[in-house]
Amino acid sequence: MAGEHILIVDDEPAIQKALRDVLEDEGYRVSVAGGGADALKAVADEAPDLVFLDIWMPRMDGLETLAELKRLRADVTVVMISGHGTIETAIKATRLGAWDFIEKPLSLEKMLVTVTRALEHGRLERENASLRARLEQRIEIIGESAPVRALREQIATAAPSSGRVLIHGENGSGKELVARAIHALSARAEQPFVEVNCAAIPEELIESELFGHERGAFTGALARRRGKFEAADHGTLFLDEIGDMSIKTQAKVLRALEEQAFERVGGREPLRVDVRVIAASNRDVVSLIAQGGFREDLFYRLNVIPIEVPPLRARKEDVPALVEHFIRVFCAENGKRLKTVSPSALTYFMTYDWPGNVRELRNMVERLVIMVPGEAIGAEDLPPPLRPKSETAAATPGNGKPLKEARDGFERAYILAELRAQDWNMTRTAERLGIERSHLYRKIRAYGIAAPR
Repeated sequence: MAGEHILIVDDEPAIQKALRDVLEDEGYRVSVAGGGADALKAVADEAPDLVFLDIWMPRMDGLETLAELKRLRADVTVVMISGHGTIETAIKATRLGAWDFIEKPLSLEKMLVTVTRALEHGRLERENASLRARLEQRIEIIGESAPVRALREQIATAAPSSGRVLIHGENGSGKELVARAIHALSARAEQPFVEVNCAAIPEELIESELFGHERGAFTGALARRRGKFEAADHGTLFLDEIGDMSIKTQAKVLRALEEQAFERVGGREPLRVDVRVIAASNRDVVSLIAQGGFREDLFYRLNVIPIEVPPLRARKEDVPALVEHFIRVFCAENGKRLKTVSPSALTYFMTYDWPGNVRELRNMVERLVIMVPGEAIGAEDLPPPLRPKSETAAATPGNGKPLKEARDGFERAYILAELRAQDWNMTRTAERLGIERSHLYRKIRAYGIAAPR
């Protein structure tokens, strides 16, 4: 791709010029360095897409420069240039992270082929790293509170088994995240993870969505279609909001679970699948059973391993870590410099009850990252309901709590916010709060504040 940046590191001006002229003619942006030290400085300032690095240079040779380059920018693609290389040198360079070798005298045609292949390799590596980061982000459960540690232990225990899982939690609490984490830690991790939101699909289409249909099975069925059970074969099927599924569909799902087989809508041939089912609901399924809205036998089939996802208000000590995480995510997505949150602003995050749970917090952080013009998010930037409109509302943040409980909650949140702002340095935190260190330690013990592990 023309315009990509290539750095040439060689102590011979003639080699620098020859390579530069050819590469610039091809549309690449080229910079040069006459030695290892200059190369490291150039790469520290701006990471190139490709480095051509001569092995034999005075003072800092190519292998030493390569090792330092990889320490500085582990993902940089490096092609070594050698006038009289040996197999031993090639092995050393490969172990240090060199991608390829070209030999002097340079064949410009071969060199251009190498450039194309090396740049393509670099692009693929970056794409893979980005995809891995996005996948990890989608299954990462943020927080070190006792409820989150217990949740992680449940996930780690349940994941390697083949048992079905029923996840319960409020809207926005992270039920899908838990399901994806179970799948990622299971033996089926390399197989499909297929999600179905039972509440979002009309009742007349849910069976076709789950089991597929044959051509002509109903009006509009112009071709055979695979259902989600087939798509998830050998993998995991996540049935979200299972409590919103009709009794009729529940019966067919029960049969599919019992027999690991089903027929497409309009079909007669049984299809066998190997699927692990994880279900989730924000409703009280036991109460639904009592009301006749959910099959008891299906409940027992699904509820082999029950997992409860705590609401955010039950793990408020995780709020600062979640805020930091989402700030990093949305600053990167929107091409903005990393923002910070002032301790006073973070206190509002800590004292708010988050009825929409992590989803509400995520949306709030995204809004602030986009809308706050500066690099620091202060209390004055927070919109309602996070920060009440009036001083009267602000004076009653306890939502009906006794005064002492509301005051203690605010103080705990403020101390925790300041500890995080000072990287848990007790001396600096005590100075910022205007109290003695011994007083701070007493407060920390009294409020059960634990430093991150």
